[in-house]
Amino acid sequence: MKNLSQPVHRASELELFYDGDCPLCMREVRMLQRLDKNAQIRFTDIAEPTFVPPQGVDYAGLMQRIHARRGDVWYHGVEVFRQLYAAVGFGPVVSLTRLPGLAQALDAGYRAFAANRLRLTGRCSDGSCAVGEAA
Repeated sequence: MKNLSQPVHRASELELFYDGDCPLCMREVRMLQRLDKNAQIRFTDIAEPTFVPPQGVDYAGLMQRIHARRGDVWYHGVEVFRQLYAAVGFGPVVSLTRLPGLAQALDAGYRAFAANRLRLTGRCSDGSCAVGEAA
């Protein structure tokens, strides 16, 4: 779901930067959009042709791993998912993901997924699957 409109950004709002060309990412985004009953999340599609990265952030970095921000505070990797799910009301479950052992396993699993996301979603071009290259 590509969003061309850029609503006014609220300081308390969590802004998610996602790859709208990634089918797995879009499945998660659509679910979060349904769960976000109180409009706590701003969804920003970095695959949109009109997307301009925020100052100090580059497109390749946004493609390497998931990012979100609330005001001037940036989140990366698994912490983004914690922030997203807390925003839609799953705080108690989120707290479990911080438990020793589980937190490390989730971080390692996400790093492996992020490093292989383009290949896993069939988006490698000419045999190249470098993370950060435009899909």
